[in-house]
Amino acid sequence: MAMVRKTLEQIKADRPKVDRAKMIATTEREIRRDAREDGDDPDGGVTGLSLVLPPQAVRSKLGMTQEQFAKALHIPLPTLRNWEQGRTLPDPAARALLTIVAREPEAALRALQAA
Repeated sequence: MAMVRKTLEQIKADRPKVDRAKMIATTEREIRRDAREDGDDPDGGVTGLSLVLPPQAVRSKLGMTQEQFAKALHIPLPTLRNWEQGRTLPDPAARALLTIVAREPEAALRALQAA
């Protein structure tokens, strides 16, 4: 890919012109109609998102240290630390495990101990 040098004036000239008066005059009804034409449902709920339980909240609820929690869930301690520090998100299987541990901690930990 070649590098292109442009002046500020050239960059401004290349920008599409926005009709601010038309944008301000656009009604909510028109916005919703346009969304439906684009295949979106403006009245539908948000889809495609899943709740990620904060691992530190689950761990704190159980009163466990990071080391204890990682050992109980059979996951590497650095993995737990990365989740808790927001460096990475738990994968779908780990999110399921965290949900189970959060909802039924005694049963989940008992099952994990037997493994």
